[in-house]
Amino acid sequence: MDVFRIGTRALHYRDSGPRDGEALVFSNSLGTDFRIWDPMLAHLSPDFRVLCYDTAGHGLSDLSGERSIEDHADDLLALMGHVGIERATIIGLSVGGLIAQALRKASPNRVERVVFCDTAHKIGTDAIWNERIDLIERGGMEAVADATLERWFTAGFRTKATTFPIWRAMLVRTPVAGYCDLGRAIRDADFTEDCAAMDLDALCICGAEDGSTPPVLMQDFASRLPRARYVEIQNCGHIPCVEQPKHLARTIQDFVRDT
Repeated sequence: MDVFRIGTRALHYRDSGPRDGEALVFSNSLGTDFRIWDPMLAHLSPDFRVLCYDTAGHGLSDLSGERSIEDHADDLLALMGHVGIERATIIGLSVGGLIAQALRKASPNRVERVVFCDTAHKIGTDAIWNERIDLIERGGMEAVADATLERWFTAGFRTKATTFPIWRAMLVRTPVAGYCDLGRAIRDADFTEDCAAMDLDALCICGAEDGSTPPVLMQDFASRLPRARYVEIQNCGHIPCVEQPKHLARTIQDFVRDT
């Protein structure tokens, strides 16, 4: 188990693969931890160096209080420095994509290219986030679990996949404070005006049945980026690394090796 201390807080992470391999850094979605990437990583070439971590307030990483997306990007930048990764491809899922945008804006020299999975320049509205946060603070994670999972996964996956219960368990066991703190950061984040300046190779991937950041939103996001490629994955919701892991691994691997 790897732990990085940031002041009084601890970030849980995993750094695997050859030290001299091309570095891929993964940032997970709201209500999950870095195990969300494991089904996809099983299909990725072992030549890559892979850094995964639990966002503050999720998994085994400490709660952090109310922090902005920029603060979370600072956590990731510090972690990269701790493990000696100077430059990497950043792969961000949902809020992880917002963190990737903040990291690229603050430290462009540390980002080789970006893979945006089921994310956007702006996710949701103040009203949506305030309502969800209020519901969770009153009723716990179970109050939003079923509706969230309907946005995350296709109906076929929810009814047939033997692994579905473990992903539900991951969501409902997320600390309420950790989820709500990160939810507020998502609510307040807006990178719309920064898209045009993000002049690097970017891959925008979206599940065709994503109910959280649907294809129309991802297509709009991709159209705002100077050098973005858009890919849509069929039979997939918001979490392609779980629902279509082999397809996602191949798509990311081809993108990294072709750019």
